[in-house]
This record gives sequence, C-alpha cells and structure tokens, in this order.
Amino acid sequence: MGKLKLDLHDIYNKSSLIDEALNNIIEEALDKKIKLVEIIPGKGSGQLKKKVIRFLQQSNIKNKYHRIDKDSKNFGRIFIHFKH
Repeated sequence: MGKLKLDLHDIYNKSSLIDEALNNIIEEALDKKIKLVEIIPGKGSGQLKKKVIRFLQQSNIKNKYHRIDKDSKNFGRIFIHFKH
C-alpha cells in the first residue's frame, strides 16, 4: 500500500501555501490511487492542526477522501484515508 507524507513545518505561517500543499497532496493521492496520506502539522499550539482539519472538512474536499484519523500516540500527525 502506497503512502504520501506532507510535513507542514516549513510553511506553518503561510496560509495560502498550506492550502495549496494540502490540495496538491490530495490530488496526487487521487491520481496515483494512494490509499493513505500522512499530514504532519507538528505539535506546537495546535492552531495549524485545527487549520488542516478545517480545510479537510470543507465539502468540496471532504467528498474526495474516505475518512481522517488523528494519531492517538502523536498529537502532531493526521492520516487521510482514501477508497479507490
């Protein structure tokens, strides 16, 4: 099973780049039929993780994936699962 990974540490304070990076990795997962994408917003204050989750809950994005999981052992990771 293939997996993609997106680390947001380098662009944590650039909102438009975050949206673009999230869109790009979701499209790449769909194009390549990847079943799992790992997003790393990092631990920090939790604001970036909240932004990522808000982005993923938009109706035009939500219909592209199956479900999201938050890593119970690592607060700074989110997994997006796809059905292909």
